[in-house]
Amino acid sequence: QVQLVESGGGSVQAGGSLRLSCAASGYTTSRNCMGWFRQAPGKEREGVAAIYAAGRTTYYANSEMARFTVSQDNAKNMVFLQMNSLKPEDTAIYYCAAALGRCTGEWYLTDLFVYWGQGTQVTVSS
Repeated sequence: QVQLVESGGGSVQAGGSLRLSCAASGYTTSRNCMGWFRQAPGKEREGVAAIYAAGRTTYYANSEMARFTVSQDNAKNMVFLQMNSLKPEDTAIYYCAAALGRCTGEWYLTDLFVYWGQGTQVTVSS
């Protein structure tokens, strides 16, 4: 019933920008914590950002706070991740994830998210 579909990935040069989108169905994004994670080859998934629209709260990994912005469109039931000043180290598959309920201080824990999209590839060249 619940489905998350990411889009907006691609190949860009260092310093470029991308906006990732996550479309949700069978789920109300504004009433739950929505997270963005990424996974590089051979590594585990790591949290990038999260948003809880009902509480007007956003969360970011410290290393990405200055470059990434997470937002939500309640009417479209979608969440977004604006990524600026991209670096080669940002290369990874980016996933949208949905939790049950509000975000917590441990939003970055993957076990808190029960629904996951298939991911969208982001490749940043130097």
